[in-house]
Amino acid sequence: MSDTLKNEDKFGAVLFQVQEDLRQLKCSLENITINERGTTLDIQALDAAIGKTESSIRKHAEDYLKTVTKQLLVLPRIEDLEKNKQIPKWKPALESVPNARPQREDLPGPSSEEKHKSALTMRLLCNPAHPNNRAILHQKYGISIPNVHKRSTNTAKHHKIITGPVASLPAVEPKGRHSLAMPEEDMGTDTSLLHMSIQHKAASLHPREDAYSSKTGSKSRCHKQLKCETEPGSPCARIGSECTLLCTTKTPPPSTTSMSVEHKDMMQGSNDLIPKSSQNLPVHGPVNISKYPFTIIKGQINPMATDFCHFKQSFSLCWSSVVDALEALKKLLRDFAVPLAKVSGEILAEFGYGWDDGWRKAPVISLLSVLENWEEVSGLVLRPGQRYKGEGGIEAAAIHIQSSWRRYLARTAYLRRCRAKWAAGTIAISWLMYTQMCRVRRSLQARRFRQLENYRSRAQHLAANWKHIQSSKRTIIHIPSLGYSQSQRMNLRGFDILQNIQISRLCDIRDENVEVIYVCPRHLGDDILDYYTSLLKCDGATVEDDTGTAQATSVSVRRFIILTPEAVDYFPTRNMCLSTLLKYSPRTLKRIRNLIQGKQAYIVGGVAHVDDLAVADELGVPILAPEPAIVQLYSTKSGGRRIFAGAEVDVAPGQGDIYSLNQLHETLASLMTQNTDVQRWLFKMDSEHGGRGTAYCDACHLSCYNWALQECHRYGPELWNTEWIQESVMLRYLDEIPEWLARYAQPAKTSCYTNWACFVKTFLRQGGVVEAYPPSDSVTCLTVDLLLEPGGEVTMLSCGDQLHGSCQLEAIGSTVPQTSVHPETLQSICMRVGQACLQCLLVGYVSVDLATFMNRNTMEQKVWAIDLDLTYSDQLAMTQMLLMMTGGTLNCLTGCLEVPMPNKGKCCENQIAAKPPVVHRYAVLGSHLFHSNLSMLYHNVFFMVCKAHGIGFNMKVFGRTTFCEEARHCFCCLREQ
Repeated sequence: MSDTLKNEDKFGAVLFQVQEDLRQLKCSLENITINERGTTLDIQALDAAIGKTESSIRKHAEDYLKTVTKQLLVLPRIEDLEKNKQIPKWKPALESVPNARPQREDLPGPSSEEKHKSALTMRLLCNPAHPNNRAILHQKYGISIPNVHKRSTNTAKHHKIITGPVASLPAVEPKGRHSLAMPEEDMGTDTSLLHMSIQHKAASLHPREDAYSSKTGSKSRCHKQLKCETEPGSPCARIGSECTLLCTTKTPPPSTTSMSVEHKDMMQGSNDLIPKSSQNLPVHGPVNISKYPFTIIKGQINPMATDFCHFKQSFSLCWSSVVDALEALKKLLRDFAVPLAKVSGEILAEFGYGWDDGWRKAPVISLLSVLENWEEVSGLVLRPGQRYKGEGGIEAAAIHIQSSWRRYLARTAYLRRCRAKWAAGTIAISWLMYTQMCRVRRSLQARRFRQLENYRSRAQHLAANWKHIQSSKRTIIHIPSLGYSQSQRMNLRGFDILQNIQISRLCDIRDENVEVIYVCPRHLGDDILDYYTSLLKCDGATVEDDTGTAQATSVSVRRFIILTPEAVDYFPTRNMCLSTLLKYSPRTLKRIRNLIQGKQAYIVGGVAHVDDLAVADELGVPILAPEPAIVQLYSTKSGGRRIFAGAEVDVAPGQGDIYSLNQLHETLASLMTQNTDVQRWLFKMDSEHGGRGTAYCDACHLSCYNWALQECHRYGPELWNTEWIQESVMLRYLDEIPEWLARYAQPAKTSCYTNWACFVKTFLRQGGVVEAYPPSDSVTCLTVDLLLEPGGEVTMLSCGDQLHGSCQLEAIGSTVPQTSVHPETLQSICMRVGQACLQCLLVGYVSVDLATFMNRNTMEQKVWAIDLDLTYSDQLAMTQMLLMMTGGTLNCLTGCLEVPMPNKGKCCENQIAAKPPVVHRYAVLGSHLFHSNLSMLYHNVFFMVCKAHGIGFNMKVFGRTTFCEEARHCFCCLREQ
């Protein structure tokens, strides 16, 4: 107890002496005066006063430390000194210490256990790394030290954090943090090294010239500050009565929250000069007035400079973290040859904390944020080529050049390898696609070959049993498909209507043994179906029901059915031929198979297409048509001329298979020289139809034509056929033909080809024929429809004279029967053509076009074969309707249409009706009836309008008209002979 009281008396005496020294220092500072200008201070007097006070405080502190060890005491505030004059000397110290309790004299002294506990507590206080250090410091003295830095896991494995106690002055209230990192191997269980590194000593005051000597007007501001500190109640006046931790001798740096608004605005603008990768890092810009500024000149620091020494002493506890950032900053300034850099010590210290915590991975350019003149320095650092002016610039430039060159070589090699890899991948993919394409092509070829083999086997069976099939019940599947090429199909307007023109094929049911399945390329309305149903029963034909009772044909009992493939809705704009649509319509195919199951059936198509074989193979029925490849060979204009040449019939002078312009000119010159009486020449494309691919040019426009006629008359017909006489005329023709064609040649249908240039381009691409137009003012064309039976017989089904409209080269209808050629002559020509077709493996329906005229020289009738169509013609379909409506017969051998007379009275039931008499009639058949407003009427309205005007079929009159197609209407008109 006596020792404790003795120590307390000594502590009170020391405190009193310190208070006296601080009071004297305050008085000395007040006595210092400013010179006349008020710009300088008496530095020697200030140094003397501060030195004296420092020596006195150090002496008293050393005297006390000799007797009191390992005990932290807190000095009272200077401002509280006046209030505590009546208190004993040792009581202020005890009252200023948090949780300190004064010892009562009558209480016994501390025991040995309490002394051991006190010693352990002091040891923990001296070990900042201990987890209980902060709690004991807060419990004993009321000092709360925050956990500023949490070291990363990797750092924690090698270092321990020693945080020294902080002495805070209420007036200044610094929020800086100090940390001291020591290697783990330097720290052990023994704390003697820690006691040696952190020594308790009296606080020292630095010379005044270390404060703000680098700023303009700093001395005047120091004078004002010192003057303020001497005033009662000022922050500096409380130093005399403030208690501080003896182990802390350095003032911490201010935190970033003390920066002014002006500094924040400045830092906001500096973000634009810092790379984006470093803008996310905490950047501390310079403050307006730094407490610890120092200067770096050309990347070097003068270690003896006052400002640097002041900064180093102030942050000695955390110098290990500051020195790394400082060295990095110095290296950056040397590398970029920065002549002058002003560093803010506080920001550098705080940056050093983050530098230890992981900012080493951040860009080094972020170090510029600790500079006060960071704008000038960043502008210099970011200047291109500045790096090569600093320390190691030549080596850096060489390294950069070498790395750029190596990068170029590596990039070139990489791109070369990428191109090779891409090429290899492209070749591999192309090869895979090629092999897959070949596999698919082989598969398709095998399938089509199998379909062709099946077609041939079924065709042989059809040829062997044709007579039996014709005399027995059979089902005819009509597929009026137009198997043109894709380019032709896409250029045709209303392609579905064109395929449906031959809907009159339904009239095949006039044979009682025939049932018709008609595949329609479009959906028909109920009014159209009702019309055809009533039309096909108006002749009083009967059918037999299941019981064998004869009944009149009704809507429910009929021998025809109209089916529309479901693929019509899938491809509305593709202009696919009907066979292709049916091929992709499995439900329709299944229904057809069910309808023909167990029956004799065959297909009658239109223009042949390869998908006809696929449909026939799916249905398992033969086709009454040649192979598509044979049709493609002989259905052209050039192929027709070969057939006619084989049949030895007269053809128009001309030549086929023309594919070049020179060949066209030479052929035309030769033909014109040999046939000087021909005044018009025709140019026909091989693959076109219906006058679409026809052009003409008149020979009268040639300037040498009259001269050629004179030469022909001069030499006579016999000598004119010699080549040496014709040579001069042919050369003259050859010179004038190109210009003659370019100026005067015209397409027959300008809606398809507007001029000769467009026409001749397609003509030469597809190939074509040059042919003479009959040299007469009166030319009649006629069409004959033949059936080339599989058994080898040729049958004439229809013949009629063509009707022409505005275009003389396009037929819009015909008159049946024909009256232009003698029936025997026509029979002879048709039989020869039919036999030639059979020799070329052509079977089915064939249409032959002939032209007849009177020869001017001999006044004899001549007949030329001009065209051959290997398809079911529109005239034949209309003839079937004609015979269905009239109940008559067409005899092509005699050229007569025999129609039975209608009965005017009713016969008795028991009276056997005599065979009605027949009369000869002529019919006008039209496949094209067009009106601009016809599409605006509903079909039922159109039929009612026709009925109101007396247009319709009537058995009681000889004049009758029938419509048989719903949009582009065909008509059949019967008139008396």
